[in-house]
Amino acid sequence: MDQQLFSILYIAVFILIFYFLLIRPQQKNRKKRQELLGSLNVNDRVYTAGGILGTITMVKEDSVWLKVADKVEIQVLKTGIGGLQSEENK
Repeated sequence: MDQQLFSILYIAVFILIFYFLLIRPQQKNRKKRQELLGSLNVNDRVYTAGGILGTITMVKEDSVWLKVADKVEIQVLKTGIGGLQSEENK
């Protein structure tokens, strides 16, 4: 009986550790990323997953237009946005 109880507790502790080390941080990161993509605005300086820097000129439902040089704009899916460019890198 004690062996079965110990086995169940061992599995429960393992599941809790797995949750707090892997699943919960991933959920937080996913939520933070969704908030970032939902809050993109015109004139935000961003970088793409491919390393392209640009300024948002138009926001659509699932994409944005980036000005990457004078008279050069590209359309990028929102999922391709890596993040906002920091103030010190502008």
